[in-house]
Amino acid sequence: MTGSLRRRAAAEALGTAALVAVVVGSGMQAATLSPDVGVQLLANSLATVFGLGVLIALFGPVSGAHFNPVVTLAAWFVHRPPLREAGVYVSAQTAGAIAGAVVANAMFAEPLVAWSTHQRDAGNLLVGEVVATAGLVALIFGLLRSGRESLLPVAVAAFIGSAYWFTSSTSFANPAVTVGRAFTDTFAGIAPSSVAPFIAAQLLGGVVGLVVVALVFKSPHPSRAKEPTP
Repeated sequence: MTGSLRRRAAAEALGTAALVAVVVGSGMQAATLSPDVGVQLLANSLATVFGLGVLIALFGPVSGAHFNPVVTLAAWFVHRPPLREAGVYVSAQTAGAIAGAVVANAMFAEPLVAWSTHQRDAGNLLVGEVVATAGLVALIFGLLRSGRESLLPVAVAAFIGSAYWFTSSTSFANPAVTVGRAFTDTFAGIAPSSVAPFIAAQLLGGVVGLVVVALVFKSPHPSRAKEPTP
């Protein structure tokens, strides 16, 4: 692994770990402070919006701040860098997501690893994941193709925050985060048996998002060469 790829992989691992710690930790905090599920979801979504925006702004110049295997695979499909680099990104993101869940468990005196019992296997939730992931991929690559990449930290965070509320699944939209959230039996958890269907729906959503970009943004903006790639 080259020095550059090592730094980018470290940024992806740390960024994804921090993102999962924000999602899981804020869910635990919200459940402690209020018995109302609506209030819990509001607190969880607000923390995720602010945390994700900050993390994209911080790590974006280093790695592109994918924090998401679907985004990495979509970037690989568009730019076709060495597949090994995409594999390094996905591995770093997944390891970081698991570490983030363990850290969040530790902060709130939960068992470091506690498999979630929160079943999320209903078909309507999978539709929600397709919609959330398609919207995320379309947003990211649409902004990049139109030369508005400076909007990414705010736009991506805002989309995920809104998707918490308008999708039935509360918008995981991220295979690595989905795996990480299986390691915590708390508000933000997902049962291990629900992980594979969620990831399949997310991958399908990524394909749909790329199709939307191809249909709407027919030719890339000249600044496309500066787009972050894995």
